[in-house]
Amino acid sequence: MDIILFLKSLKWPVILNIFFTLIFFAVALKFTKSFMTHLFERIKSRSKDIEAAKNFDTLKVISIHIIDFIVFIFVAINILNLLGVDVRPIITAAGVLGVAIGFGSKRFVEDLISGLIILFEGQIRVGDVVEIQNVTGTVEKMTLSILVLRSIDGAAHFIRNGMVDMVTNYTRGYSYSLVEIPVAYKENISYVMEVIRQIGEDLRSEPEYGEKILGEIEVLGLDKFNDSSISILARFKTLPRHQWEIKRVFNLRIKEKFDELNIEIPFNQLVITENKN
Repeated sequence: MDIILFLKSLKWPVILNIFFTLIFFAVALKFTKSFMTHLFERIKSRSKDIEAAKNFDTLKVISIHIIDFIVFIFVAINILNLLGVDVRPIITAAGVLGVAIGFGSKRFVEDLISGLIILFEGQIRVGDVVEIQNVTGTVEKMTLSILVLRSIDGAAHFIRNGMVDMVTNYTRGYSYSLVEIPVAYKENISYVMEVIRQIGEDLRSEPEYGEKILGEIEVLGLDKFNDSSISILARFKTLPRHQWEIKRVFNLRIKEKFDELNIEIPFNQLVITENKN
């Protein structure tokens, strides 16, 4: 009831001032965000370094969050001034409260410091595929306090920066597409390895995939003696984020070529003997 009476007591000049203040800051915020986006995109376009481009994307997101916070504070202070509220005690109280929270909230301080270290060292960038706390996903959002990972099933995982003690980055600089190929014991392994090498070269010669592969296929040799097969290990060096695509395509080419050449890919079989006695 008091709020309604207070609103009714406001004069039209005050209401108009508040209205124009909101419009001004909304336009300023939109212009600033557009300017920051354009600035970082322009800087990124001039950089041929993929890793630097990821850093710029991360800095852009964090910069926009900081701008949002600053604009919100300015809007709040201006509206309170227009309403005739003395903001000095509020600012003083907020400062004291902030200091108290800073001393009392150890976890928040840890998150903040960890976020700054992650940012400036470039350990993680927006768009990277990483594993943190046994969670693997694409870095969708990064602030000074939390990371948001989007896993392959679409789930969003929110992880405090203070919990990031070990990071496995699958898309840093370059990646390896590691393929394990099982073949039957009866096959000529030297011949099979040559076939695998040729499949790899054929794949590399395709324009769609060749630009994503950074070198010749490496057939690393016989890797394991399994119960019913021998495993041959091979790998491609690829651009970041493309190792899984190359592996899937290469597996398909392997299956098609092995079928064509009658090279056996063993599979587990269960034989059941029925006793009719």
